[in-house]
Amino acid sequence: MSFRKPKNRKEICYPFIYESALTCDYEVHTDELCSLLGMVLAQMPEGFDDVVADLETLHPKIYHLNGSVRGKNGIFEEDLEWLHERYDHYNKLSAGRVTRFVLPRGPVAVMALHQCRTGSKKTVRLLHRLDESGVKFEETLPRFANLLANFFFVLTVYIKMKLDVEEIDYISINY
Repeated sequence: MSFRKPKNRKEICYPFIYESALTCDYEVHTDELCSLLGMVLAQMPEGFDDVVADLETLHPKIYHLNGSVRGKNGIFEEDLEWLHERYDHYNKLSAGRVTRFVLPRGPVAVMALHQCRTGSKKTVRLLHRLDESGVKFEETLPRFANLLANFFFVLTVYIKMKLDVEEIDYISINY
């Protein structure tokens, strides 16, 4: 079979879907990350108005991250400053709760946040690959994506702490 771009626009899910460049893969991936964050918002338990407000602020920033490789930059130093502040806030509230590597477990919202965390790592990897291929973008993008992965993790710790859900240590036999 010869895989060709359809002539009917209704049969094309994304204008750049048939590109061979990694840019499209990055955009499809960050679209998935934005959808996963929407799933987190849909599953958040009662009593987490602070987290919901922060995630609602963060949600459109994922699409800004998405469009910042092909289009103009949408992630700025002030976005990084805000995310650093929110990370520090939740990290301070849950200080000392996690001191080792833990298994990703918990209620649905926590598990969706773990999916966002791993998706953020994939975003960093795709940005690295794009950079290696010669695509130019602002340095705020990988910094934001790295911090995003860490922010999602600290939210899982905070939420599980407030819900009194035990963290399960992972003891590696590899290291």
